[in-house]
Amino acid sequence: MKAIAVIPARLASTRLPRKMLREIGGKPLIGVVYEAVRSSPLLADVVIATDSDEIMSACRKHGWKAQMTAATHRSGTERVHEISCRESADVYINVQGDEPMVRAEQIASLLRVMENPVAQVGTLMTPAAAVDIPNPNAVKVVMDLTGRALYFSRSTIPFDRDKTNPRYFKHLGLYAYRKPALDRFVTLPESSLEKSERLEQLRFLENGIPIFCGETPHDSVGVDTEEDLQRAIEILKRR
Repeated sequence: MKAIAVIPARLASTRLPRKMLREIGGKPLIGVVYEAVRSSPLLADVVIATDSDEIMSACRKHGWKAQMTAATHRSGTERVHEISCRESADVYINVQGDEPMVRAEQIASLLRVMENPVAQVGTLMTPAAAVDIPNPNAVKVVMDLTGRALYFSRSTIPFDRDKTNPRYFKHLGLYAYRKPALDRFVTLPESSLEKSERLEQLRFLENGIPIFCGETPHDSVGVDTEEDLQRAIEILKRR
């Protein structure tokens, strides 16, 4: 199974301006993510997909493979789709450019999900820490008995009415797609649940495209704020 990882990266972030070029351990954030993904021996290639001349310049300087993509894309998934139209693979992995904690083990877990020939879209989840269960910034996921996602939400799901202590899972923002799923996604309008939760993966579910979930013990820390950046710096120092 030929797999290519695509790292969508734009400079126009709002909560943490220019975060892709903020430094962690002397390297831009996007480079930390690229090198972490590149450590996986299971990937045929890793490509940074950007619409920023500054990010392209940084990639050329450090020797990180990058391609320019359209500035009109509404999401990282659309940027991955553009790369899929240029680069042939069986599976495309979408790694967020602000996830410096990504591990080769997570990529391996995600590719195991895609060994199921029925799976058109795959993603990862990890047991939710107590602090994440009520946190709307930590997306939760519930699955059926075959591992297919039933729903993703910023709310606490499932609701524990009778105190049965269910297991809670936090969704991690790594995805794997086959080309037909990407081709269809970019033709679909934003769905009502997607707009409500601000979670683009719900567009797949609302249109009858199942998402298969794999479990990993490795959590991740997305960098959206200055506090996130400092937390990531401290965690990576201890690795």
